[in-house]
Amino acid sequence: MAKTPTPKRVRRPVLLAIAGDSAAGKTTLTEGLAEALGKDRCVSICVDDYHRYDRQERKCLPFTALHPDCNYVEIMEQHLQLLATGRPILKPVYDHGTGLLARPELIEPAEFIIVEGLLPLHTKLARTCFDVTVYLDPPEDVRRRWKINRDTGKRGYAVEQVTAEMERRRPESDAFIIPQRRHADIVVRFHPTTGRDDPPDTPLSAELLLRSTIHHPDLTTVLAPGMQQTIHLTLQRDEHGRPVDALYVRGDTPREESRKVENVIWSSLVGEQGDAPSTLGAIGDDRRSEPLAITQLMLLYHLLDAVQ
Repeated sequence: MAKTPTPKRVRRPVLLAIAGDSAAGKTTLTEGLAEALGKDRCVSICVDDYHRYDRQERKCLPFTALHPDCNYVEIMEQHLQLLATGRPILKPVYDHGTGLLARPELIEPAEFIIVEGLLPLHTKLARTCFDVTVYLDPPEDVRRRWKINRDTGKRGYAVEQVTAEMERRRPESDAFIIPQRRHADIVVRFHPTTGRDDPPDTPLSAELLLRSTIHHPDLTTVLAPGMQQTIHLTLQRDEHGRPVDALYVRGDTPREESRKVENVIWSSLVGEQGDAPSTLGAIGDDRRSEPLAITQLMLLYHLLDAVQ
């Protein structure tokens, strides 16, 4: 009698959620992390693929793509549960270029799964699937500039169309997107350096609110006194009165200083001296942001720490 094969044991993947409004920087943050981890260890998905309607159909609806009723939230929840237990899914696909719903794709879970989009933290059931949760919270004027540049440059919209759609979406952003901020372990805000009139191409500074819902790396040995002007850590309270550590990285941080911070954090991860992945911080073909690199490294720390 043939023996029944023993089912292959699949290690539970580590799931990271990156939530935020349209053009908040979710994809840029995700791509750098996925590149650093490698395609053999990491898969990323966008939950905006769970739109119920294509772009043309949405024109006749009383709500926008930000509204939960415009998305298959229940199917998203089911798929997140499957991925969190190491099982594959047949994920829907929304083509942002054409505005059409495309052929679904098979997603096999990897060691790390990054989930980004508008509503990954909208429901309690979805939130329970994640090991680490992030909310991107750029100032509205920065996000509007990013969205106009992206939608006119990559998606064929006119400026007037983009600005009109942002106004239409504002109430639903207030109702459904921004409330996810309170559920994030880390809130990230990229913004111009306060009190300075930097050139337009100066990388934005970053402020990371590190909530006590997860364990963060000990940065006291990293932030030497001579670096306090560019990288420093303070104790604050968030908008709900909860105490949080705030890590601040200036956009004009010299490369040599940020590299010291990156290498110390990276060395604490791998257990030996070494350089952090050079792919972190990329914001284009030949541009780099030190605050983005340190932000990605902090998230990389949490992903690898969850495995250990």
